[in-house]
Amino acid sequence: MSTAANASLHPLSKDLVSEINRLKKEKNAVLLAHYYQEEEIQDIADFIGDSLDLARKAQGAKADIILFAGVHFMAEGAKILNPEAKVLVPDLRAGCSLSDSCPPETFRRFRELHPNHMVVSYINCSAAIKAQSDVIVTSSNAVKIVNRIPKDRPILFAPDRNLGRYVAEQTGRTDMLLWQGTCMVHETFSDKKIAQLKHQHPDALLIAHPECEPSLLAKADFIGATSALLKFSAENPAQKFIVATEEGILYQMKKLSPNKEFIPAPPNANCACNECPFM
Repeated sequence: MSTAANASLHPLSKDLVSEINRLKKEKNAVLLAHYYQEEEIQDIADFIGDSLDLARKAQGAKADIILFAGVHFMAEGAKILNPEAKVLVPDLRAGCSLSDSCPPETFRRFRELHPNHMVVSYINCSAAIKAQSDVIVTSSNAVKIVNRIPKDRPILFAPDRNLGRYVAEQTGRTDMLLWQGTCMVHETFSDKKIAQLKHQHPDALLIAHPECEPSLLAKADFIGATSALLKFSAENPAQKFIVATEEGILYQMKKLSPNKEFIPAPPNANCACNECPFM
């Protein structure tokens, strides 16, 4: 999805926007931003999207420089798909709790304990984990791809246990060994608070990312990847949605459907917000 680079930033930032645009043109650079970024970053990006969207944009980019406003594994993926481009990240400390939950050497030893398992890894992992995998999937196509794997071939799914459990349920697989990684944002939503919110807004649909805990997914009216949640909220006639994923996506939801109400799913008492601290 494209977005104008001179969009509605605060007036004090106009000079900064002009300088960013000048440098992009001078250096033949493209700015890619994830949906979870702050609104101002989404507005100045050349393209915004989820991990898969941005990987595709990176692969087809004709720019000399790809500036990736996202976390480290996303920039790694961009470099793998477009090795001729220079890929820059604004902050090398921008890790990912899910990716970091699967250390390459620890995973290698675990994988060696299960040599007959096909290793299926979620794209939200490091390049070192991708290199140890047989298949890479996204939250959009994981169910479809796992359904194509022979039933007599056991699967080791990494790194997200919640997505893995969801895929196992959707495919009827009972042989999936799950690496116990999670996303710190998607595991903090409060079932109790969401139930209270549903009681207050009985006409609201609960939409959730499959990285959420199983107890939440069981209550969801729709489950999908970030782009799928965005599409569903725009096309569904419902006027109110409780959104169980990182709060940054609400900005695009409101832009596409300004007359609809989007309510962020509340986190538990131990978390002040449902924003990714690395974005």
